[in-house]
Amino acid sequence: MDKLINYLLSAIPLGMTFLYGSTGEIITEKVGQLNLGLPGIMCVGAAGGCMTLQLLSGTSLPGVLVVTIAIIASFLSAAAMGLIYSFLTVTLHANQNVTGLALTTFGVGTMKFIMSKITAMASASGTRYLYAIKYFRFPFADNTTFKYCGVMVFLAIIIAIVTSFVLNRTRVGLHLRAVGENPATADAMGINVTAYKYVATLVGSGIAGLGGLFYIMDYAGSQEAYLGISALGWLSIALVIFTLWKPVVSIFGSSLFGMLYVAGSYIPSIKELHVSMKATPILDMLPYVVTIIVLIITSATKKKENQPPASLGLSYFREER
Repeated sequence: MDKLINYLLSAIPLGMTFLYGSTGEIITEKVGQLNLGLPGIMCVGAAGGCMTLQLLSGTSLPGVLVVTIAIIASFLSAAAMGLIYSFLTVTLHANQNVTGLALTTFGVGTMKFIMSKITAMASASGTRYLYAIKYFRFPFADNTTFKYCGVMVFLAIIIAIVTSFVLNRTRVGLHLRAVGENPATADAMGINVTAYKYVATLVGSGIAGLGGLFYIMDYAGSQEAYLGISALGWLSIALVIFTLWKPVVSIFGSSLFGMLYVAGSYIPSIKELHVSMKATPILDMLPYVVTIIVLIITSATKKKENQPPASLGLSYFREER
């Protein structure tokens, strides 16, 4: 029973990495932008936050300020990647799929470069950015059982709830969804399509970037944790499909994905479940298999509310209106 509890207390916080990524991608896709650069964006967000923490390591700032500055730096770093993507796809009308994949490659490379610089700085100064882990894990920094349930876990849930409210209950959300469904009609109604696409992509990218920072500074707490962020980014994109573009559903879906992602590491060790270690490779496939099943079901039912925005992945040319 203890191993089962440890499994849940480890898996659910891991899901918050997916929640940041999927919430950011939902905002972006709702406006018609298919951003496959999400893994690279999460990588840059993590690197930007960690670099800031390394620069702050010699100061005596209070923990709450350290965390706040790191989160802002992570958000802005990832948003900068979103700005590059927006310029290429919205202003220059570049292919969104190709641009996203290029952005992922660029983001992963940029992260490795920055993290190597951080390592060099740490060696020279004798300090490491991981000193701030106790601040990120507040209020459970000294609690072994709940140590992964820090401040950014609650922040992820709050952001998802606020995003759902904005998308479904406000005029801004209505305009944003209108742009994603039919940008020509939205343009004719006086909605600034370009502005909505830019802002939604920047905000979505910034939120996604926080997932990378959370994974390193709360869940993993490891110098080498950044190497696994890109894989989590791809699963975050899959989670968007799994949760049918609904941020609140993503809260539960991300927890499930977290459980599925670490199932191969925990389930075989739980004697009550009688699962052999030979099943580990199959368990590791579960997040992808479940996503494929959901995609098949939603495609077969063809319900309007379960479909992506009509203009997703398509460039808008105003002169063709």
